[in-house]
This record gives sequence, structure tokens and C-alpha cells, in this order.
Amino acid sequence: MTVELLILSILPAIFYLILRTKKSLHMLQQNFYNEANKYLVWILKHLKKAFNLKELIIIPVIIWGLYFNNPYTTLILGIVYLIIGILYYKEIKNEQTKKPLVVTKRIKRKIVTTTIIYLLPTIFYYIKYDNFTDYWKFYQISTFILIFMNFMVIWLVNIINQPIEKSIFYYYKFQAIKKLKQMKNLKIIGVTGSYGKTSSKNILNDILNVKFNSFATPKNLNTTYGIINTINNFLDKFSDIFIVEMGAFRRGDVKDICNLVKPKYGILTKIGVAHLETFGSRENIQKGKFELIESLPTDGIAVLNKDDEFQVNYSLKNDCRVIWIGINNKDADIYADNIELSYKGTTFDVYFKNDKATYKFETRLLGQANIYNILAGIALGREFGLTIEQLQLGVKSINPIPHRLELKKYGDINIIDDAYNSNPIGSKMALDVLSMMPGKKIIVTPGMIELGKEQYKLNKKFGTYIADVADEVILVGEEQTKPIYDGLKEKQYSEKNIHILNDVKDAFKLIQKLKGKETYVLLENDLPDIFNE
Repeated sequence: MTVELLILSILPAIFYLILRTKKSLHMLQQNFYNEANKYLVWILKHLKKAFNLKELIIIPVIIWGLYFNNPYTTLILGIVYLIIGILYYKEIKNEQTKKPLVVTKRIKRKIVTTTIIYLLPTIFYYIKYDNFTDYWKFYQISTFILIFMNFMVIWLVNIINQPIEKSIFYYYKFQAIKKLKQMKNLKIIGVTGSYGKTSSKNILNDILNVKFNSFATPKNLNTTYGIINTINNFLDKFSDIFIVEMGAFRRGDVKDICNLVKPKYGILTKIGVAHLETFGSRENIQKGKFELIESLPTDGIAVLNKDDEFQVNYSLKNDCRVIWIGINNKDADIYADNIELSYKGTTFDVYFKNDKATYKFETRLLGQANIYNILAGIALGREFGLTIEQLQLGVKSINPIPHRLELKKYGDINIIDDAYNSNPIGSKMALDVLSMMPGKKIIVTPGMIELGKEQYKLNKKFGTYIADVADEVILVGEEQTKPIYDGLKEKQYSEKNIHILNDVKDAFKLIQKLKGKETYVLLENDLPDIFNE
């Protein structure tokens, strides 16, 4: 076999390798570059995706080539790789991709390292062997192993790149700290919790912008990396207030962010079981979230939820001032009552401790969960000197938050978009909103995730709630939604009204067949690509 024919025959293998590497990097990125071993956990849960069993057909071809000492095996392997590559391309093309791979500088560095690793066998065998026959034998074996183990190779690449990533991280972290130190009058507010962080952040930002130049971390950039990037590239030197959303997968994550931005004010939304898998226990979640409050200075102000047992029962290790908000607990410093929900929005009364007056507020937002977030915004807004009239204006002007009980139109269908990161409390409240709507009620959901050992139980309970509200149920992902199905059956929900799909895109075609004269569709959660079935 000539060198030209050899190169031609290995091009299909390179084509297939590029597809596999792109998929591996995509999953690595969606699993936060293996933070808390999330990428490794994903591999263990999705072995059939991480290791393409179709590749095993290559083994007998290689053995046949070795046994008969036939160099033309390379050409046959090229054809096999081409077929596998085409099949894999069709497979990933048909997958629903909600957030594609973002080719950041970090990803580009990993691509360079990956390329070097895959070139090493070529360089090694070229130097070691003079005999072309020996060269291609071992080359094909190593090529097969490296392609089959592609997801693990990317895991190794992530480890190899850690020193350079850390040096880059510390450089930009120093730049961010330097910039914050120069903004001496900047008021910094931290927002964390298991649920409602992004909503609370956006609501507070809209309220404070009535009087101040307030800036909040964009989208869901709530990791240390994301916040450093936000400070260096987006934070305006003319900002009066900086609101920082703080995400966490384990204890210490919130503390790291607090050490970076040093907030004086903190809001703790709700403490639940989100990310129970990586935190390990409810107690760890509770302590992890309170890292924000315990990082505040003694003259700082914390806003806590008096309806949340995990906040009320916590022994706080800080002497900072605490403002309690609530709905059910009237002993709170600020509480809401007379809440009236409709498909147009929400009205409610606000009461302040030691103030006998009643203050009426209205908002376009839906759901009781948003009332808690608004109360937190009112609490800090009042501390920052906003008048009741300014607070009322701010609450009324709050923009609907994308994918969080956002009401929108899809042709003649009313969509309640609650597709972002469903949780046990929020999903129940979303169903309460759906129950108030006139006409036919449909829910589309893949269920809730990252709830650890409680995932089955909580999704099953979610199914029992759905049975009381929805006229039609569309479950996305048969395996993922089994607990919801069991909950529906427990409530003797009609099987003819349960529809199971594996692609959310097919749900909208089905809705067109199921819709009534007036139809409301709740989109509850939209799992990231790592949970595709």
C-alpha cells in the first residue's frame, strides 16, 4: 500500500474522530469542565453515548489484518470508519441541541492539546519503525483505542490543561479584584439559594434601577469564572450597585465567590434539594448557601425567608443585620398578603413591621415564588432609600423573566414558559398558575433532575400534582419521566391523556392535535443536552 492510499484511507477515521471530539467537548462544557466530577458522573450514567459500540466491529477487521499480514486492511478500516462516521453524523444531527458547543478560548486550548495527543502515535511509530508494514499494524490498533476512548481522552486533556487554565484564571481574577478595588463606592449584593437566584437578581435589578445605576451579572453567569469575566468585560465603572448571582455545586463555591467580590448585602432565596448529588446532603446544601450570609461584614444586611424552615432553623454565625421576609409567617419584618393571581399578573399587599399602613403592589409576573423575590427586592430597595412610590413603580415595571413562568403566544396557543431549571417548589407553583387558566390545560415536561436519591420520590409526587391540573400530559424522555408516569397512574390518570416523546420538538406538533378552543401549555423544565435520551 502506498503512503497516498494510506492517507486517503485514514481520512474517514479523522472525520469520525472530529465528530466524536466535538461531542465530548460539548458534554465537558455542559458539565462545567468536570467541576465536582460532573463530566465523569455523566460518562458513568451514559456509557452507551460515551463508548460507541458500533466501533467494536473494527476489532475483527484489525485482527484479520494482523493474522494475514495484509496492509490493505487499512483501506477496509477506512470504509468501516466512513460508514460509522456517517451513521454517527445522522444520529447527532437529529438530536435536539438546546445549547450548542461554544468555541471559547478555553475550548480552543483543549482542541490543541487533543490534537497533540492524537498525533503522538503517528510521530512515535514514524520514528520507531522503518518497516511500513509494522508501522500500520500498531498505528491502527492505537488509532482504534484512542477513538473508542475519546470521551476519556478529553477527560485527560482537561487534567493536562489544568495548570495553564489555573494560571490564566488567576491572572483574570487579579484583574477583577483590582477593578473592584478601584470602584470604592460600589455597593455589592450577593444572591444565592437553591431556587430562584436568577429571578431574584433580575427583579432586584429592575427595582433598584428606578433610582440607581444598577448592574446584575448577565444570564446565568454565576460561577467564579463567569463572575470574573463579567467584572472584567461588562461591569461599568459608573455603576452604583453590582448584583452578583452566586451558583454552587458543593460547599465552598459560594465562599470563593464572596472572597472575590466581598458583598455587603446578601439575599438567600430558598434552600431545597437542587444539586443534592454534588453537595451530598441537605445539611451541606444549607451550610453551602449560608456561606454568603456568613461572609457579610458585621455592618452588612442579610435578607432571609421566614417561610423557609432551612433558614429559620439555621444557627447563623454572623452578627450582621437580618431582614426577614415572608408570606405565611406574619412575624416577618416584611410580608405579603391578599395575593391575587390571574393570567394577567399578580396583585398583593405589603406590610412592614412597626408600620400599620397597607401598601398595594402589582406585577406582570406570575407565581407565588416571584412574590418572595419581589419582597427581597423591596427590602433592599427600602434600605437603599427608595420611597414606597418608587418601589411600587419598580415592581410594576419588572420585566417578565425569560423561561420563568413567562407568558407568551405560539400561534393561537398560550404558552407558560417555565423551562429553566425546574425544582420541587417551583414546579408545584407553576402547576398552581396553570390551574388558574381558562380553557384546556396541557403540560410538557421531562421532569426534574439533580435531586440525588430523592429524585424518584419528588418526580413521582410531581406526577400526582399534574394529575389534579392538566387535561393532557406530554412527557419528554421515557426513562427520565418514569417516576412522573408512576405518579399519574397512582392518581388513576387516564392513560389516553399521557403522551410520551423522546424529542421536545415533536411536542409542538402533538399540541396542535390536542389543543382546544382556548389552550394553555405549561413548559416545565427543559433539560440540557447532557440529559438527552
